[in-house]
Amino acid sequence: MAKGSKPNRRRFGNVRQLPSGRYQVSYLGPDGRRRTGSETYERKGDAERALTLIEAKLIAGEWTDPDRGKIKLKDYAETWISQRPGLRPRTVDLYTWLLNKHITPYLGAAQLGKLSTAMIRQWRADLLGNGVSVSMAAKAYRLLRAVLMTAAEDDHIIPRNPCRIRGAGDEHPEERPVLTVAQIFELADRIGRRPLGNVRKVTNGAYRLRFQRHGEMRTHPEVFASRGEAERALWGMMRDGRADSSQDRRFRALVLLATFASLRWGEVSALRRSDLDVEAATVRVRAAFVERSTGELVLGPPKSKAGRRVVGVPQAIIPALREHLNTYVGKEPDALLFPGAKGGPLRRSGFNTRTRWVGVVSDMGMRGLHFHDLRHTGNMLAAESGAGLKDLMARMGHDNVRAAMIYQHAVRGADKAITDAIDRHIGRADDEGSPGVLAPLG
Repeated sequence: MAKGSKPNRRRFGNVRQLPSGRYQVSYLGPDGRRRTGSETYERKGDAERALTLIEAKLIAGEWTDPDRGKIKLKDYAETWISQRPGLRPRTVDLYTWLLNKHITPYLGAAQLGKLSTAMIRQWRADLLGNGVSVSMAAKAYRLLRAVLMTAAEDDHIIPRNPCRIRGAGDEHPEERPVLTVAQIFELADRIGRRPLGNVRKVTNGAYRLRFQRHGEMRTHPEVFASRGEAERALWGMMRDGRADSSQDRRFRALVLLATFASLRWGEVSALRRSDLDVEAATVRVRAAFVERSTGELVLGPPKSKAGRRVVGVPQAIIPALREHLNTYVGKEPDALLFPGAKGGPLRRSGFNTRTRWVGVVSDMGMRGLHFHDLRHTGNMLAAESGAGLKDLMARMGHDNVRAAMIYQHAVRGADKAITDAIDRHIGRADDEGSPGVLAPLG
């Protein structure tokens, strides 16, 4: 044996016995700094096997710095959201809300290096047990999975992503309704109707209702306990034909265009006069408004790269669009096509209030109908034209094949063919004269 050599000397790392009698490992990391193992071992052989595993990870490039793994999930996730490139403002708000509401209260104080699949599974079970919906839990899980994927694959803070629960990120949203053509036009007409009458408070604290009938003002024989009760009676009289009504048609074109051109709310509310070409029967989508959780309206690009598009408009609604342009839109090319009450951007809440959306759709037997269901209906009409997948994606503004395939049936064609097919669909509905029924998807 050569002088000075020591038998059984390890070529990687060291094992030392502590005063307690247990064994602890230490080793040099890739940066030359010595790391001390956080765990201790009862037997020296166990400590040596731990060093062998650490060495294998270093050789394979799978080693992670245990000191970096001490960062808390809350701190890392907040930084992840702030540094994530390309997130839309509304997505930032959603991610921040999910983190604060459903992740931080359960896992926020946990160190990244201590997270395990068992902990993630228990967290999800706790969410569902506390009444969080499967859909919301899936959203929170997908956010956590994305955050930890970056920690594992990009930053190498943890050796692997502990979010490994099959199906936890899947959503199963309820089936959305599809309107018939007749229902679309009925909705467009109804949202502008208002009863002619007024409610006033009388001396005993009750409320008296006056209404117009055949052009003549009349007093309702009943006295009402509250203003709301009297107003509901007035709206009911209009529906029954016992009170005259006026019609504000400023939102009629919005409903028709959003439906038959498959536009999102943010897209249709951002349209300008110059975006609508009634001669060519097209609408150009260039931008979209996003309303943040703070109430701030932000004008930006459409939801996806494919969102910038030119969409054909059915000839059947061109007269309504001409009327709208001549009556409600400023002459400037950049005038908003559907302005709010004071001329600024139209907010969804303002639209719902001014159109009495919730009441109108309930009166039509479509309680719970969302504005986005109009786009869903338009997408279904486009799919029924027999268009190809790429053409459907272009019309809908999707860059996600899966999203477009939801609407695809037997398909071939282009946007002009799609628009013509929708026109024929509208024409058939006019010929039949049927009021239609709410048709579910499927």
